[in-house]
Amino acid sequence: MLHTMKKKQIIIIGGGAAGFFCAANLDESLFEVTILEQNSDVLQKVKISGGGRCNVTHACFDPKELTEFYPRGNRELLSVFHKFQPGDTMEWFHQRNVALKIENDNRVFPESNSSQTIINTLVSEVSRKNFKVQTQSVVLEIRRVENQYLVRTNAEVYFADYVVYATGSSPKSLKLIQNLGHQIVEAVPSLFTFNIKNETLKDLMGTSFANAEVSIPKLKTVESGPMLITHWGLSGPAILKISAWKARELAASKYQFEILVNFLGIDLETAGEIFKKFRQNHPKKTIGSSKVFEITSRFWHRILWLSKVDLEKNISNISTKELDRILTHLCGNLMKVSGKSTYKDEFVTAGGVDLKEINFKNMSSKILQNFYLAGEVLNIDAVTGGFNFQACWSETWLIAQDLNSKNS
Repeated sequence: MLHTMKKKQIIIIGGGAAGFFCAANLDESLFEVTILEQNSDVLQKVKISGGGRCNVTHACFDPKELTEFYPRGNRELLSVFHKFQPGDTMEWFHQRNVALKIENDNRVFPESNSSQTIINTLVSEVSRKNFKVQTQSVVLEIRRVENQYLVRTNAEVYFADYVVYATGSSPKSLKLIQNLGHQIVEAVPSLFTFNIKNETLKDLMGTSFANAEVSIPKLKTVESGPMLITHWGLSGPAILKISAWKARELAASKYQFEILVNFLGIDLETAGEIFKKFRQNHPKKTIGSSKVFEITSRFWHRILWLSKVDLEKNISNISTKELDRILTHLCGNLMKVSGKSTYKDEFVTAGGVDLKEINFKNMSSKILQNFYLAGEVLNIDAVTGGFNFQACWSETWLIAQDLNSKNS
């Protein structure tokens, strides 16, 4: 008489990118899986990511290079990315007939330009395996009962042989995991834009700079990249990068600090040489009509107004003092930041479960048996560009491989 093995029960807490990708890679012949999601919809962050196009990953195929986009978790993720990196993510979706494309900035999107493509793929993988998805299931308690976990929600009680904790970084979910004995590094915002009231930026919303440089003198830190003037101040990759790398220090400063902005991304000396060369070649032009640097006329006129230079003045009559003022406003503009704004809808936090308590060979807890953690609940975060998702895919792929191999 053949005895069929009873399938092991896995409860995945969190129906986001991490939870679904983990389920999609589990062996349905070995496990019965239930995903518990507290919202009425699954994969909500996937839906809004990349402006609704879903920035699936980033075309950076060298694990060492890839880790440099993670202000927190870069050391730990190196071994993880050696096992599953963006090339593997692309291959995974390719095998499921999702065409992806690499854009000029190396961000990877579905050809369809719709996050729904990614959502449909993950949902259909999970339903093909007959795994259950329970929405509006708020987990109230997790405790060890003999060699299983009891997971109590607002609607039901579940028993699990394994728990995968992929809740994101909400304070409630961090509290729950803390009650189980994990250390929590306090969550602070990462990836945010700077609120600045400054005459240089006033009414110039939408003006962008291809390669600006931003530094925070007090923190001895500098970042460069595209930058954008917004309603409330400054945004764009240069700002987001510096906000991510210095998330903790900026939280400690209560978001009141000074930044030095170089709109041209070149030093004063080089900018001075460019100006003098232009003046030599166009001595008859007025300063207002001179296209000296790669900036919009509106912004150039603002700089001249701030530098108290008459637009009609002949470029050859600009004094050394006037030139110094112009160049300082362009390349060494000191501004006061007084607050932050969330970047689009992509609210990312620095903080979460202390990484010392995670075994990065398989993403298991060092504190709780048969318990795995992945995604934003961990003290791992990245700059914008598909990196946060890549961490989710890589971590949960490892979890699924570990569970499949243990139980096969």
